Amino acid sequence: MLRLGVEVSDLHGSLTGFLCAGGHASVDDWLDLLALDPDGSRLARDPNLQQMFRDCSAQFEGASAQIEPFLPPVGAPLALRADALVDWCRGFLGGFGLAGATQRLALSADANEVLADIGRIGASRLEHSDATEDEQALTDVLDFACMGATMLHREIVARARVAARSLH
Repeated sequence: MLRLGVEVSDLHGSLTGFLCAGGHASVDDWLDLLALDPDGSRLARDPNLQQMFRDCSAQFEGASAQIEPFLPPVGAPLALRADALVDWCRGFLGGFGLAGATQRLALSADANEVLADIGRIGASRLEHSDATEDEQALTDVLDFACMGATMLHREIVARARVAARSLH
C-alpha cells in the first residue's frame, strides 16, 4: 500500500490536469511536482505509479489527444463511480493549477467556463435516486469532463505555440 493520502481517481486527475495544462514531468519526478512525494524517493519507483504516469502521458500524444479519467469499471456500483468522478475533477483542477497555465496563457471564455464547470463537478456530491436516470446522468457528466479536458488541452497547446512563436 502506497499511502499517498488521495484516492486513485484524484491522483490520476491531478496528473491529468497538470499535463493537460502544459506541465512538464517525468516518470521520476511527477509525484514531487504534484507535492505528493516531497523527498522524491520510494514512491517514484513504484511500478504501478510509473505505469499510471506512462498511461496518463500517452493520452496527450499526437494531435488527437483524448483524455479519459481513471474510474472504477462500469460494473462497479454507481455511487462508487460517481464519487470517483468527483475526486478526479478535484484532482484535475489541482493539477491544472499547479501547472500554471492560467498564469502563462490567456484562456478563452469557453475554456474558463469548462474549468468552472469541472470545478462545480468537483465541489458536488452526485445524488442517486433512479438507477437508469442516474446511470445516464453519470455518463453525461463523464462525457462532459472528457470532452472539456480534451478541449482545454487543445486550446493550451495552440496558445502555447502562438506564445512561443511571438517570442522569436
